[in-house]
Amino acid sequence: MKKIYLFALLAGLALPTLAQAGSGDETALKGRAAALTKRMSETAKLDEGQYLKVKQLNLRMLSEVAEVKARFSGSPALDERMAEVQMRYEWDLASILWPRQMAAYTQSKLSVTAFNGR
Repeated sequence: MKKIYLFALLAGLALPTLAQAGSGDETALKGRAAALTKRMSETAKLDEGQYLKVKQLNLRMLSEVAEVKARFSGSPALDERMAEVQMRYEWDLASILWPRQMAAYTQSKLSVTAFNGR
């Protein structure tokens, strides 16, 4: 469950909730993806091409998270489906980032986990 919480936090849940994005508000979803990408760019020092790819990936991931939450809300399969989305996201992200950038991203995730674990 902590993994799911961390994933949701990294997905930009500090911004408007997924329920709003799930209602079809594509503009809000695009804004959240842009904000998440900007934070990731500051951490991992993305170049312009990577920035565009990561932004597109973040938009897809946020859409999938909203869809999974809407479809499996209250279901025991929710955690499993969210883990699948997270695994696919991490795999795709690793194909975009250089190893040092992926290490910076991973370190920022660990920092968030340590901060929230207290």
